[in-house]
Amino acid sequence: MSGTNDVLTRVTLRVNRFAPRPEREGRSRGASPFARKASPFGSSAEPRARRPRGRQWVQEYVLDVRPQDTVLDCLLTIKRTVDPTLAFRYSCGHGMCGSDAVAINGTPTLLCTAAVADWAKPAVPVDADGFRRTGDADATAADDDAAAASAAAGAATASADLGVIELSPLPGFPVLRDLIADIDPMLDQIRKLKPYLQADGVLATTSEGKVDVFEYLQHPEELARYETLTNCIACGVCEGSCPVFAGGDAFIGPAALIAASRFVNDSRDTATDARLDAIDTPDGVSACQSVRACTLQCPRGIDVGEEMWQIVAKVKER
Repeated sequence: MSGTNDVLTRVTLRVNRFAPRPEREGRSRGASPFARKASPFGSSAEPRARRPRGRQWVQEYVLDVRPQDTVLDCLLTIKRTVDPTLAFRYSCGHGMCGSDAVAINGTPTLLCTAAVADWAKPAVPVDADGFRRTGDADATAADDDAAAASAAAGAATASADLGVIELSPLPGFPVLRDLIADIDPMLDQIRKLKPYLQADGVLATTSEGKVDVFEYLQHPEELARYETLTNCIACGVCEGSCPVFAGGDAFIGPAALIAASRFVNDSRDTATDARLDAIDTPDGVSACQSVRACTLQCPRGIDVGEEMWQIVAKVKER
């Protein structure tokens, strides 16, 4: 490989790290010896997971990379050559498994599809005491001129500075370690809605008494109603973007509702009424505020907000 693709640029990865505190033997996480064993108001069968406790800090890594490298490439370089203790999750590395969802510069997305050049942002200047500079327009203009002069000088060096990329775990989920979030709550919600085809189980037969192998054939129009929804990879990006789910309110979440909508729209499925009943709850479609933030970063191109509106309409039209 040659040309501009081989030119290295400098980037700083600012990683929000977390190391959980070891569990105490004989005590559940977060339990207090003074806590009451029962509540006069009753107890939930599924209490909300406690937030893990541990040490939090921000660590910076400076790398020389190619602009087209992904943030996942950068983390792998750090893991292999700089800091083997850095923890993050990934699998396929091609945007198909959804296991490497994090927040980059505060935006939920996948590490393996995020190019360094697209996400690096200029570093905010700080003073000698470590505080960001704030002042009048003249001071800001002076800073801009100084930054421009610095950039011009840096252009002559072998490695230009792209800026900073901030990384943090996917919002809305408990943090296990560093950039690894526990997405089990989302997967549990999806499982509750039975994300599999439910047919009547009766085999159709022909006039000759043979099994009718064409029983479940669909027209292209029937397939089009749910085909896009089968592309969901349960990465959690939509839930991390949702202000209701990530905000901690009781909400089953867009990922689970998308899974339900996929089978509600399938002409072969016979459990439509039961599926609509399951999501017609206060923490189901009623909790959706139609913000449509869930659509913006979907790595599979699903218009999650529109699908949410459609499933809400189906529930209300019953």
